[in-house]
Amino acid sequence: MKYAYFIIAAVTIIACGNPANPDTPAPTQEAMPSSVLLTDAQLQNAHLETGKMQVRNLGNSIKVSGFVEAPPQNRVSVSFPLGGYLKQTKLLPGMRVRRGEILATLEDPQYINLQQAYLTAQARLEFLAADLVRQEALNRDQSASDKTLQMARTEHKTEKINLLALAEKLRLIGINPENLSPETISKSVQIHAPINGFVSDVYVNIGQYLSPTDVLFELVNTDDMHLIIKVFEKDIPMLQKGQKIRAYALADPSKTFDARVLLISQNVGDDRSIEVHCHLEKNEIGLLPGMFIAAEIDAKNRDVVVIPNDAVLRFEDKNYVFVAISAHQFDLMEVSAGANENGFTELIGADSKEMMEKNIVTKNAYTLLMKLKNTEGE
Repeated sequence: MKYAYFIIAAVTIIACGNPANPDTPAPTQEAMPSSVLLTDAQLQNAHLETGKMQVRNLGNSIKVSGFVEAPPQNRVSVSFPLGGYLKQTKLLPGMRVRRGEILATLEDPQYINLQQAYLTAQARLEFLAADLVRQEALNRDQSASDKTLQMARTEHKTEKINLLALAEKLRLIGINPENLSPETISKSVQIHAPINGFVSDVYVNIGQYLSPTDVLFELVNTDDMHLIIKVFEKDIPMLQKGQKIRAYALADPSKTFDARVLLISQNVGDDRSIEVHCHLEKNEIGLLPGMFIAAEIDAKNRDVVVIPNDAVLRFEDKNYVFVAISAHQFDLMEVSAGANENGFTELIGADSKEMMEKNIVTKNAYTLLMKLKNTEGE
């Protein structure tokens, strides 16, 4: 009996927790109407204009970012093929240098040894040349064997090869072997600028010992700068060589400059973008390697369906147009807007025959939107 009372009490509590009418739907927010009806007076005051969609050749612009860079042939890492101690240099980052100008002076005993070896080989070659002439004369008189003559020729040829190799080594470190003599042997050599440009980096100091793998200076020629921009995967089909680019440096947005697409990378990176190399139309003063830039690329022109910008209404993060159903009725229709150029907006997916025949409100469409919102609040 006691358990029966517990069951009855539990059933009563559950029943009280349920709504009296479970089938009654929860109240919902009323949707905004999608049609506007205007009286003759309202229509006259609205000053609406309608028109049909058009097919136009519309361009598109791709907004990109990147940086300024000198092409590889305009950047030089200066090193020296033989080790040595840095005796002198006056270079500082930002200094301008000209091709052939002395950048630094190095000292080392091995430079003396190389000059000595060259002059010794030169003297020995002169002796072997005279000996070869003598052996050829003796061989003609049968006073020397053919073997002796062959050995003389071999020694002469070997020493000639040795001399030519030493001469190239001297040229490699900036010493002209034709001007070398016992009186001009020097313990120092000079490093000359290979290009015209500016010093971008200095990595050495006086007295430092340098190995052949060390980079002493970085030089850059800013007379022919490039832009390297990143274009994301979705915009790649709109790229083509020769496209015009309008760019500006973030350091000075008021100054714009023109460039053209020179090379388009064929490799998509991990960030789903490719690098595009652009050539400046003219040498721009003030652009330095490493500067960040923003730019717009003029993409390919294409035939698309467009309507005037005034016809497209932006409302609650969506795009709409009003379609004239009759002289007094106008229906709101959601559309997908694309590129915008010269007062016209592309309608994506609006190229069907049915859509092209519709009359669109092209002027004062916001008047209809306000009327629609007022109707919602009534």
